[in-house]
Amino acid sequence: MKFLFDFFPIALFFITFKFYDNPEEGVYAATAVAIIATIVQVFLFWLKNKRVEKMHIVTLVLITVLGGATLILKDPFFIKWKPTAVNWMFAIAFFGSQFIGEKPFVKRMMAHAVELPENIWSKLNFAWVVFFTAMGFANLYVAFNYSLSTWVDFKTYGMLGLTVLFVILQAVFLAKHMPDENTETNSEEKTKLKEEAE
Repeated sequence: MKFLFDFFPIALFFITFKFYDNPEEGVYAATAVAIIATIVQVFLFWLKNKRVEKMHIVTLVLITVLGGATLILKDPFFIKWKPTAVNWMFAIAFFGSQFIGEKPFVKRMMAHAVELPENIWSKLNFAWVVFFTAMGFANLYVAFNYSLSTWVDFKTYGMLGLTVLFVILQAVFLAKHMPDENTETNSEEKTKLKEEAE
């Protein structure tokens, strides 16, 4: 449910863009809708939770600044940079968390559900840094080498698909490093038997 809530400004951007035959007119209308949708998103979240998530604030600032520049200057250049700016800010935040604070970001998000050695948490956190950085470059490549329509499709489907794929690969990686319950149980039983024998 939260995913759908976070995704709805992007969905509205895509839907609005597809209503227009002229891609440039579509991107301006879609940008305006995305700005309004993001403001509504932040307001509704605050209304329900009496707080605002940092991710929502970052997205709101970037869509307002870059989207506003696109509308004022009538140039899609600025809105094309928005996904890259978001991804690179996340990359910087994840990278910084390796050195600032007690835990890297990925451990803060997942430690309640998974137990892993510290070096594995660091590798996983760095993998997200690489992923966010690569996504930023991928967005720029598509945005400035293909048509507006292709970029909007990539922004909606491509980036979402790549994120899902990365999460699946992360799950496979985690499965290899999670402790085996049977192994732990057998180890505990052997320890008890050894203590009794002594």
